[in-house]
Amino acid sequence: MKKQFKAALFDLDGVVLDTEGQYTEFWGGIGQELRPDIPDFGQRIKGQTLTQIFDAWFPGDTSLQADITRRLDDFEAHMTYQYIKGVHAYVEHLRTQGIHTAIVTSSNQPKMESVYRSRPELTALFDRILTAEDFRESKPSPDCYLRGAAVFGLCPEECVVFEDSVNGLKAGRASGAHVIGLATTNPREVIENLCDEVIDDFTSLPLIEETEETLMGNKKGAI
Repeated sequence: MKKQFKAALFDLDGVVLDTEGQYTEFWGGIGQELRPDIPDFGQRIKGQTLTQIFDAWFPGDTSLQADITRRLDDFEAHMTYQYIKGVHAYVEHLRTQGIHTAIVTSSNQPKMESVYRSRPELTALFDRILTAEDFRESKPSPDCYLRGAAVFGLCPEECVVFEDSVNGLKAGRASGAHVIGLATTNPREVIENLCDEVIDDFTSLPLIEETEETLMGNKKGAI
């Protein structure tokens, strides 16, 4: 029997929650207003933390940073937080099989409070939820996924990571985990070389039984 993965580590936006389109709208508007020199601003910031965005695009302007943060907090408070297709049932089944589950997200606690108001069941669905406050370094550093494995007393090689953003996929791969990319934020051709497999959503994966082979299902690109 092949080794069975012992934990599944999930990014949040674009993996558990279908929110990336809303963030593209928000940051696209910010870009048009404040960085019109970057026409694809809403796409350029994908997978970056707020700190990374500020450091790269609005460095040193604390007043402007505070205003963007306020506007983002208000936007997130009114977002819709729908699940990516199939993820709820998939996570529930993983847990019945004794597989640890965790959300590993660059989102901060204020954002998560908005999520919990909309999806109060989320804290019971996953064994752990790790946020930006739990990590020393942001993606693409592997720190978050190393931490995600460690909270269960596991090595990254015993874990599977689900990610959608370029920075997140790089973080998962750098950690040493098996990485499954979701083509929810970027096209397949953008992410296929950054992960072990690509899926459209969680209906593409069979419910696991006993082996790594059944957990992973098809090879990369074969859905």
